[in-house]
Amino acid sequence: MSGRSESVAGLSAAVDAMLSRAAGSSVLAVGDLMLDRFVTGRVERISPEAPIPVLAVERETVMPGGVGNVVANIRALGGEARLVAVVGEDAEAEHLASLLSPSADMGFVHDPGRPTAVKARFIAGGQQLLRADYELNRPISPKIEERILDEIERRLHGIGALILSDYGKGVLTNRILLAAIASASAQGIPVVVDPKGADYARYRGATVVTPNLKELAEAAGFSSVGDSKVEEAARGVLAKSGIGAMVVTRGAEGLSVVRMNAVPVHVRAQAREVFDVSGAGDTVVATLALALATGADLPMAARIANLAASIVVGKIGTASASGDELRGAADEVGQFGSKLKTGAALIDQIERWRRRGLRVGFTNGCFDLLHPGHLSLIRQARAACDRLVVGLNSDASVERLKGPTRPVQNEASRAEVLSAIADVDAISIFHEDTPMRLIEEIRPDVLVKGADYDIEQIVGAEFVMSYGGNVLRAKLEPGHSTTAVIARMGAR
Repeated sequence: MSGRSESVAGLSAAVDAMLSRAAGSSVLAVGDLMLDRFVTGRVERISPEAPIPVLAVERETVMPGGVGNVVANIRALGGEARLVAVVGEDAEAEHLASLLSPSADMGFVHDPGRPTAVKARFIAGGQQLLRADYELNRPISPKIEERILDEIERRLHGIGALILSDYGKGVLTNRILLAAIASASAQGIPVVVDPKGADYARYRGATVVTPNLKELAEAAGFSSVGDSKVEEAARGVLAKSGIGAMVVTRGAEGLSVVRMNAVPVHVRAQAREVFDVSGAGDTVVATLALALATGADLPMAARIANLAASIVVGKIGTASASGDELRGAADEVGQFGSKLKTGAALIDQIERWRRRGLRVGFTNGCFDLLHPGHLSLIRQARAACDRLVVGLNSDASVERLKGPTRPVQNEASRAEVLSAIADVDAISIFHEDTPMRLIEEIRPDVLVKGADYDIEQIVGAEFVMSYGGNVLRAKLEPGHSTTAVIARMGAR
């Protein structure tokens, strides 16, 4: 059966529905818990003791990892999270408790013979230099199994979905998987599994599993490239394992929803810059489960999860997507691709560019009835920087500047036209008469305006030059203006 690519229609409404119901929806997450530590600094020399870089540490941050990151993602979207996990009797367990409480109903099972897992990542210049894992990989004891099953049963009542987050560290034993899936299924609770290993029969009875391409290849016995091969591999695994469906995460290609008796759905990735893929799988699992818990069907839940993953890959470390970020991303997909940015989303995008050493340029205008003069300005502005942000006057701003008959096209239409220009990397609508506030927020490396303005007349020029930025007066294309176009139309 051939797949189909999902359109953007209805995505914004589905995101709104999920977020509005999230506060009354509970998701129970069970699995391998760890503490993620990020040690960040700079490298300026090679060690005299060995040919290795010396990291001058500047800061250290910690956050919940593994199933803890799943919980963080559920909470970030406004859902209620319940957690069952094994920790040691150590300082790391206490640290995790402080990070997760009171945001989650925690069912910590303390195992004195099993230290809390820690993954330490050492980072310089936005790149990981080394990861050090402190963990004990072995199945938990029957005594600990009993305590985990008790904690699961205690928290199953009233939940909308169960997540089994398997990192292969020994917490999700066959006994726990069998009992948890059976209990949830008996109560009509969907079960979402983030799988590990080649034997998916361990997850028999689950509603959906969420392998990536590498994990699917391990389970199917062959690599899958392209929609048809993904479908073939997924169907083969589903048929052998007795699982209801599979959502295959495919990195830059998005994800695929495969069910035994339904047409596959291929959800294409949103076009966003990738900074760090750590934890993106946790985001997919958490968002998928919360969407199912709030009443979405599986294909729509997968589309929402795909959108959430596109947000977190643009952040460093194991991260989560907030409800506002998800709603904003859905609106962008439905209206102007991924180029329209507002507030924190714009600043976050610019920070990601700058972390990569890219120069950010800025120009602005009404861009009503786009003409060759506009295109020339944009082309010259983009040539002077690596990424170009275009400030767009709102409808109210244009009317104040140009009179009651303007703009000819509303801000939505003008933004959509600008978004189709390859030289434009981001668009931000401002409502004031000048873009000064926007310029102060962005702090562009290059400010561009037409050569019909003297430097002293260019809004923001003095501010940009005060911190070492450049101001460029772009060459004008004679004979082109929106006012002249409108006049000619009236004459005719």
